[in-house]
Amino acid sequence: MDQVLAMRAFARVVESGGFTRAADSLDVPLATVSKLVRELEAHLGVRLLQRTTRRVTVTPEGQDYYAKSTRILRDLEDIDASFNLARGKPRGHLRIDVGGSTARDVLIPLLPDFVARYPDIRIDLGVSDRSVDLIGDNVDCVIRGGPLESSSLVARRLGEAALITCATPGYLRQYGTPAYPAELKNGHRLVSYVSSQTGRAMPFRFERDGEKTEIKVEHRIGVNESNAHLAACMAGLGIVQTFAYAAESSLRDGSLVEILKRWRPAPYPFHVVYPQSRHVTHRLRVFIEWLLEVFPARLREGKPSTTTDSPNARPRRR
Repeated sequence: MDQVLAMRAFARVVESGGFTRAADSLDVPLATVSKLVRELEAHLGVRLLQRTTRRVTVTPEGQDYYAKSTRILRDLEDIDASFNLARGKPRGHLRIDVGGSTARDVLIPLLPDFVARYPDIRIDLGVSDRSVDLIGDNVDCVIRGGPLESSSLVARRLGEAALITCATPGYLRQYGTPAYPAELKNGHRLVSYVSSQTGRAMPFRFERDGEKTEIKVEHRIGVNESNAHLAACMAGLGIVQTFAYAAESSLRDGSLVEILKRWRPAPYPFHVVYPQSRHVTHRLRVFIEWLLEVFPARLREGKPSTTTDSPNARPRRR
């Protein structure tokens, strides 16, 4: 039995909550993970996991062994990292999760610089707007916008992105250009961003001179992925609120127009987040430091040059 490999397999079963997810994250067959855990239990002479057809639970002995074995695994990783650091080049595998438009418009355009700096780091990039379980899904870090909800996570602030309200010129010709947020209730079609976690549509938010306004109307279209959300607007389906960086090129070429600019909501904070309980490897550390260096400026890009926000503008009815 390869005891270190068996310890890694057992730790992934505990962290992911099951043998199948552990096998997927380790990229080995399910039978291999089961065999390694059985051999480890036979070697120790104790039952580490209780298996049923529905779930896997950790025994008290398994909890104790997990706590002690993960310390050993972290120490081994530190030893490996120290030799990599001595050669000046961190190496290994990073698993990163990021939202759709943030991946397309911010992170991926910047990644060639990171790859050039650290050619021995391999990256798996998960792109979705859904919430991920960093431990269970074996993700090293996530990049997300919005308020932080879990105190079990460590967060480093990456900067802020402007939120804008926009529509296509064709939509505005047909339905008119609202002069005030309240006019969105007067026959306008809104394309709402729907939280993949809660299933609820995010309200349209506005702010001017410290006064905040939320517009909640029944949307005609709801979308739970940021790239598709903007695509629905580009198709003329209605008005959206989105990040300025995502709409930057469309605003520049005139295929989208920012409206209600004077009521832009407060900038949206972005963070890189990772678990408190997880050891910060050298490769993760250099990735976070790189993000802090290059990410804020790109988040601030997307300065629209075309608006129709005249105080004399009036909506035109259908």
